[in-house]
Amino acid sequence: MAEQLAGLADDRALLGRTSTAERVSDILRSRIADGYFPPGTRLSEDGIGGALGVSRNTLREAFRLLTHERLLIHELNRGVFVRVLTVEDVEDIYRTRSLVECAVVRGLGEPPYPLRGLASAVAEGDAAAADNDWKAMGTANIHFHQELVALAGSERTDELMRSVFAELRLAFHVVDDPRRLHEPYLARNRRILQALQAGERTTAEHLLQTYLADSLERVVEVYRRRVGEEGAE
Repeated sequence: MAEQLAGLADDRALLGRTSTAERVSDILRSRIADGYFPPGTRLSEDGIGGALGVSRNTLREAFRLLTHERLLIHELNRGVFVRVLTVEDVEDIYRTRSLVECAVVRGLGEPPYPLRGLASAVAEGDAAAADNDWKAMGTANIHFHQELVALAGSERTDELMRSVFAELRLAFHVVDDPRRLHEPYLARNRRILQALQAGERTTAEHLLQTYLADSLERVVEVYRRRVGEEGAE
């Protein structure tokens, strides 16, 4: 925890003079998504508050916001912890993803589409693969889907899916083989991008539906095994 808090102190400058619970929650959300605070980690009020230079009340409000987003959980007389998802949580996340992401593609209208961000995310994944950086590839994959959702041009949808993707990262951090988890989807991201570049919206939606179904099956298989192993220890 000491090493984590030392790194977190680097984020203090992001708060500036207008420190708010929302900004603190943004910092903690990003750190949780990056695996800085893995699932099951107890978050110290004193340690984090001191690292960021914020009051206990501000930090508690940030914790409350992230608990509402299902990233943290408060346990009576024990404190606040980064949430450990259940298999049912993972299945529900993918159900939400399928509903939203496929609807975004289906509702795109007539081409051409603004695909620069999507293409950038694919290139980011290629670079991560070339470096054998599978954690970075997982981040690039999330960026791809965030850019896909952003095609809807809806701040509300972006906000909704920001929380969903942050929850998804909690599941990814439990999986012990990120290469096996993420590498197969690099080429599939590219095919979705190519279909949209060609204006083939229906093809892109079909590719996405199949992609999400296959990803759910793979993640649940690995996640169920990992959670079972940890429960048996």
